[in-house]
Amino acid sequence: MPRIYMVRHGRAAAGFGEDMDPGLDDLGRQQSEGAAEKLRGLGPLALLASPLRRTQETAIPLARAWDRVPLLEPAVAEIPSPKGMSLEDRVVWLRKLMAGSWREVGPDLARWREACVAAVAALPEDTVVFSHYVAINVLMGAATSDDRVVCFSPENCSITVFDNAGGALKLIEKGSEASLTKVN
Repeated sequence: MPRIYMVRHGRAAAGFGEDMDPGLDDLGRQQSEGAAEKLRGLGPLALLASPLRRTQETAIPLARAWDRVPLLEPAVAEIPSPKGMSLEDRVVWLRKLMAGSWREVGPDLARWREACVAAVAALPEDTVVFSHYVAINVLMGAATSDDRVVCFSPENCSITVFDNAGGALKLIEKGSEASLTKVN
């Protein structure tokens, strides 16, 4: 049964309403080193990262330690905001979305959610996946039958562990949590 280690990216240099694709700030780079240290003894395992800079930068220390290159997986990227939305409007949209449930979203977001779960549930081997706040919540909700958009608040570089039980996700260990003061 494949074990999946979902790592939320390190602290970004800008928030969700400030930059579409920020890299990590200094603390985020330190956090990524800490996550790599926690995971180093498990591998080398397969590595996946969302195509966004902050996840790819978070993956660097572990990828170096294991001499691996993470494969990019768009299905575990940040939740897509509506096209043409301003950065300021993104924050308002995201906060409203995060307070709701998946049954309240439109078909595009429902398809994104399904694709995220399907991609992770199809992983054939133990894998470390560098991803995002909402995507990790999608997987947590799928594993625990929780329809809320936000089931928990994963801290930057927290590691949430799932087993892939024949294509169904089973929560093994919830990552460390933080209060949500800034979405990044």
